Amino acid sequence: MPQAPIQYNNIQNDDDDNYDNNNKKALKYIEDVTSKADEIQERVIEEILKSSAHVEYLERHGLNGRTDRDTFKEVIPVVNYEDLKPEIDRIANGDSSPILCSKPISEFLTSSGTSGGERKLMPTIEEELGRRTLLYSLLMPVMDQFVPNLHEGKGMYFLFIKSETKTPGGLVARPVLTSYYKSSHFNNNNSSHKNPHKNYTSPNETILCLDSFQSMYSQLLSGLLQSHQVLRVGAVFASGFIRAIKFLEKFWADLCRDIRTGTIDPKISDTSVREAVMRIMKRPNPKLASCIEGECMKGSWKGIITRLWPNTKYVDVIVTGTMAQYIPILDYYSNGLPLVCTMYASSECYFGINLNPLCDPEKVSYTLIPTMAYFEFLPLNKMNGGNGHSNNSNNQLVKEDLVDLVDVELGQEYELVVTTYAGLYRYRVGDILRVAGFKNKAPQFNFVCRKNVVLSIDSDKTDEVELQNAVKSGANHLKQFGATVTEYTSCVDTSTIPGHYVLFWEINTHTKQTLNTDKNISSSVFKECCHAVEESLNSVYRQGRVSESIGPLEIKIVENGTFDKLMDFALSQGASINQYKTPRCVKYAPIVELLNSKVVCSYFSEKCPKWVPGHKRWCNNNFE
Repeated sequence: MPQAPIQYNNIQNDDDDNYDNNNKKALKYIEDVTSKADEIQERVIEEILKSSAHVEYLERHGLNGRTDRDTFKEVIPVVNYEDLKPEIDRIANGDSSPILCSKPISEFLTSSGTSGGERKLMPTIEEELGRRTLLYSLLMPVMDQFVPNLHEGKGMYFLFIKSETKTPGGLVARPVLTSYYKSSHFNNNNSSHKNPHKNYTSPNETILCLDSFQSMYSQLLSGLLQSHQVLRVGAVFASGFIRAIKFLEKFWADLCRDIRTGTIDPKISDTSVREAVMRIMKRPNPKLASCIEGECMKGSWKGIITRLWPNTKYVDVIVTGTMAQYIPILDYYSNGLPLVCTMYASSECYFGINLNPLCDPEKVSYTLIPTMAYFEFLPLNKMNGGNGHSNNSNNQLVKEDLVDLVDVELGQEYELVVTTYAGLYRYRVGDILRVAGFKNKAPQFNFVCRKNVVLSIDSDKTDEVELQNAVKSGANHLKQFGATVTEYTSCVDTSTIPGHYVLFWEINTHTKQTLNTDKNISSSVFKECCHAVEESLNSVYRQGRVSESIGPLEIKIVENGTFDKLMDFALSQGASINQYKTPRCVKYAPIVELLNSKVVCSYFSEKCPKWVPGHKRWCNNNFE
């Protein structure tokens, strides 16, 4: 297998020769692994099976110690999370026997996808941190081909950790980025050998601060203090970056005061954060404070990024999938700077990188790196043939439909299926990808969408079934008034920051009265409906509400007959009356405008839904 490039942890920033040489090694690595994609994939599955061939799960399915790809495909089923949940629950409960992987499970990575309203738990092993670091180490060499000399400046990235918990068996459960930011692979603050990809304006102490206000404030303050060194800005998701700019709009006067006086606002009470920022601040800087103040006091915030950080070359955020809704406001704040999506990853596995990072957002494609995991693909037109459950009679058909990495076809759409070093075997990730091209023998994919997801603001993912159950829970509050929800649909509203879910309800009061006023049902009832809906949504959504990355849910009551007009509009656009059904989520602007034109009243949730770290079952001490 091609040798991985030397990691940047051993390269000093000012050593241009080393930087250039290691960039070349990284690009050669990409060239080598994409040229031998199928050969490497065969070695990857052999490595995985040699290491874990005798684990309980593989033995149960009849692998019997064999390590060849053909036998693996013949006997191992295609599965989803629900199929693996019994094994995952046993590990979470403390069973340390080799159930899924021969190597010890070091922790669980909590997915933004949910099962039963709670985050999914993805097992991982210690060595996976090395693979993630490898993928990160490829990003700067690729970017350097398009924007050279980035190592001479810094990146202002807004990075945050989230709370973690422990399973009943004592394993840590936390988001993948929290795991990475807390690892020695990321934390290089105390090293004289800086990784240029991680040469950030934010000290590690500010990133690792759990208090979201203190973390955001101190990261912005650090970024402003080093504004002329900043060559790139970003966050993980577009929504997170916009949230940072909105925070700046609200607190710029306080930040300027700190810079002018050489002090830090008392609201920043974390001692380690204060000390880290003071190491950057050193002394008062009235000139910088006045410059920032002058820009923030202007009437418009158009181009604020290039006005405050004038050397910025691009904005590094995810703007594919549901994040595409934030592109217009990013363009506004950045004055049209390139929006760069660098990599494709999830809690299950890190997958690939964007080899053409300055392309338009709608053309972003990711090249899967064949050494990261063993990849298979289920053609989209075959997905209805089975649901991926191991005991389903259709599973054999699903297995036969899977194609290998090098056998996908240009223009076709597939669901991604992975086998990882950490114990996932033929696991359906739920991402829908379209083949956009090839880098040598390795395919490049556009990210199309998450399967079944209808609503998403940040890292939340709400599917149609969950939305239906939540609406039902909210609508129950209307029964005592003889009212029912006869039709509904939804959308996300990102005109406010943070964005929020919007439900359009058509109500039948079983009388001739209409709902033009609050005389029929008081506003407090509808606000309780909003709260009940939110309480019924998954833990990722509820955590987003508590952390204020998602705004309060809104219910809009529309005139009776509105959904008939919605159907008429769909039919006028060519839909079949025999096949028409009300969409549970709408994105098409004319439809949203139609619905909004029929709104008679609207209500927001006035309370945050309950959320605590960890699964409800753990908190109730009845984990089974």
